[in-house]
Amino acid sequence: MVRLRSVLVLCLALALVCLSSCSLPRVSAEERLFLDLSTELLDVYELPTQMVQGVPLGGLSALAYDAQTDRLYALCDDRQRPRLYVLSLSVNKDARGQPRLAQVAIANVIFLKNSDGEPYPANTVDPEGLALSPRQTVFITSEGVPATNSPPFIAEFNRDGQALTSFRLPDRFLPDDPQQPTRGVQENLGLEALTLNAVPSPMGMVDPFRLFTASESALVQDYDDDPSHALNSRFLHYLIGPEQATLLAEHLYPLELEPQGAIVNGLTELLALDQGGHFLALERSFGLKGFQNQLFQMAIGGATDTSTMASLDGVGDSIRLIRKRLLFDFATIDGPQDNLEGMSLGPRLPDGSRSLLLVSDDNFNADQATLLFLFRLQ
Repeated sequence: MVRLRSVLVLCLALALVCLSSCSLPRVSAEERLFLDLSTELLDVYELPTQMVQGVPLGGLSALAYDAQTDRLYALCDDRQRPRLYVLSLSVNKDARGQPRLAQVAIANVIFLKNSDGEPYPANTVDPEGLALSPRQTVFITSEGVPATNSPPFIAEFNRDGQALTSFRLPDRFLPDDPQQPTRGVQENLGLEALTLNAVPSPMGMVDPFRLFTASESALVQDYDDDPSHALNSRFLHYLIGPEQATLLAEHLYPLELEPQGAIVNGLTELLALDQGGHFLALERSFGLKGFQNQLFQMAIGGATDTSTMASLDGVGDSIRLIRKRLLFDFATIDGPQDNLEGMSLGPRLPDGSRSLLLVSDDNFNADQATLLFLFRLQ
């Protein structure tokens, strides 16, 4: 009886080994790190050049969709009159049943104002990042304007466009000299990307929530002028509470190696996907080959906290970077890519799947266009 029991135990153990090694699919550590995502490009809609409330439509650098009002907010990076456009859009099916952007119209224009309710002086704000908060406010980042000694900032605005408060950035992000800085964000390569996530409690409370922003490229003190070395952006993770914002961590985001002949190369947008540290990241370069855009999935789990490092000089390979994986390369599509800078989850598509919207910044240049890309994200 004892011998029979031993044989049964041995058979069971062998069966379990066979199941674990033969029947079950093997999942790599890389696959466990990322979400199982796919994208499908559905449509590209060109917004016509037009004047609205005395200002031209253009310079769209960020997007944020409000599901409660079914409106899309678009941030304009005009340094003369920084503003928000409120857009209405409708998605229909074409003859083949494919979702299409049937119409995009401007519902309102909101001009940004300082905390005193006055328009910002020209060339003091360069708005680039946008996020709608669950407390019915708007978060905006400015790259800053070194020429007017205007530092970069993260600020919270009400829905009428008036600044309520701003949050302190670490000194390492603030240029120490407008002409020849030895630290801080580079000219026109500051806080380009912004996103947040929030989970309402059963009682309807929304505080606190997380906010994430990142520099478009390396800080001055982190810059490596060797073209064979890829640069790193700094990614900031804040906890936003009722009365204050607390910097929880900072990580390094590895940029793609700058293409040969590129004039500008960097991270232009972030989009939080969940509470587990998964994001979409949009990178853009421009140079001899025109505009090149790539969409990545990124994961911050396991990345080194660099918030105590004023400079990356001499740190070598001791830092674990944010991990990323290519999700969509715009080089694979026909037609113009243009200057992609804004990204947001959009309304549900007719089949119930989630849409992803991206927009190009035409820089108020007649040779460029304001393009709205519609993707299915699943």
